[in-house]
Amino acid sequence: MQNLLPGPEPTLLPADPPAADQLANADTEGAVKAVAAAYPSYSAAWARLAELALAAGEPVTAYAYARTGYHRGLDQLRRSGWRGAGPVPWAHEPNQGFLRALHALGTAAGAIGETEEAERCATFLNDSDPAATAALG
Repeated sequence: MQNLLPGPEPTLLPADPPAADQLANADTEGAVKAVAAAYPSYSAAWARLAELALAAGEPVTAYAYARTGYHRGLDQLRRSGWRGAGPVPWAHEPNQGFLRALHALGTAAGAIGETEEAERCATFLNDSDPAATAALG
């Protein structure tokens, strides 16, 4: 049976060109930290810090960075009209910081034994956009 009721519209976060430009040019962990400090609501900076910490074998640090990026992203999603459900398209570049933070949170949660949280994050990521799950693998 097909659902004929329209689902929620995709949520598209606003771009932050100054933060994105600085992050694109941040080639060290210290430079990424400077972006996060200058733009604390910019989820992509927190996601990058979490990814760097995971790569360095520091899952607790990654968890903290990822949780910050995730919560800052939730704040932005809500301000953009998201009501707790509906697509958050990976193809819209400003959404990628939140989605990467969500993925890193799930990865870090799994690494520290928070299996239920890791599973919730994986489900949330896939529900947001299966393309994000595919891209972040």
